[in-house]
Amino acid sequence: MRWGLDSQSHCSTTKDKREQRLRVISREVLWQNSRQFGTLIGLFAVMVIFWILSPYFLSVSNLMNIAEQTSINAIIAVGMTFVIITAGIDLSVGSIVALSGIVLADLLQGGHSEPVAIVAGLTVGTVCGLVNGSLISYGKLPPFIATLGMMSVARGTALFYSDGRPISGFDAGFRFIATGEVLSIPVPVILMGLLYVVAYVVLNRTKLGRYAYAIGGNEEAANLSGINTKLIKTVVYGMCGLLSGLAAVVLTARLNSAQPIAGIMYELDAIAAVVIGGTSLIGGEGKISGTLIGAFIMGILRNGLNLLGISSFTQQIIIGSVIILAVLIDMALRKDRKPLFGKGLFK
Repeated sequence: MRWGLDSQSHCSTTKDKREQRLRVISREVLWQNSRQFGTLIGLFAVMVIFWILSPYFLSVSNLMNIAEQTSINAIIAVGMTFVIITAGIDLSVGSIVALSGIVLADLLQGGHSEPVAIVAGLTVGTVCGLVNGSLISYGKLPPFIATLGMMSVARGTALFYSDGRPISGFDAGFRFIATGEVLSIPVPVILMGLLYVVAYVVLNRTKLGRYAYAIGGNEEAANLSGINTKLIKTVVYGMCGLLSGLAAVVLTARLNSAQPIAGIMYELDAIAAVVIGGTSLIGGEGKISGTLIGAFIMGILRNGLNLLGISSFTQQIIIGSVIILAVLIDMALRKDRKPLFGKGLFK
């Protein structure tokens, strides 16, 4: 009789624990979806505001222009999303764009084929990212310090390599990457769309994505569970560098020129897109679809402010304020109130 009572008590306790876990999971799913929905509402709100202020805003040509202009930041923001989900940060993406573009352009000017030059540019970006990841994972440097150093190294190398001068004048075949269209859709927009599909699959359907979330949620626990956290973080930073190299390819083709000073403040735009899209700066949370929405919010803001004749200086003030507001909202809605830089950026 006693054994039967103990058995019933054990079953009841197990059932209660299971129901409690389900409630926690349900709240988490609801939280994530509500943030995503809020970001989407923000996108439509910004569009309506600029449509009221400028009737030209919703014209087909302007919307296509927004998509093209957004593509470069959106590409970089994919890599930044993975990095921030692991509770890291990458301040070097803008400088990597400049260095990758200079190497790519120099090879094209030297008579090398377009595939060779493009692969070289992508390789430069990937190597820079892997160096970042290695310094952080194996060298134990804080992400902020490691990527800040790479930002300076990559920028200085780009200036030294090019002697501070732009490299311009490429064949129409290469420029097609940025100026061409397929079924009336600009090639950069197609690249952006395909990249986000791949990124979604990687983040949600592969071990790399699951491990990235686990590391951002609790790196020590992830390590104890058997995840090679050092390798995963190195790969994630390598991906971020690779996508910075891809952005350099598109940018160089669009401008028909590679500038050693290109990419300045690109890191800010990418981080803004990720944070506005709902990815938490403390890691462990975020969706790639939110990053795409965040990138478009950034693109719409810049485009709309340009249509209204707002100076670039004022635009920086407005966009910086939007970033601060997005982070404040994220921290205000978060129950645990964890310090923003408490999970790896500085230690």
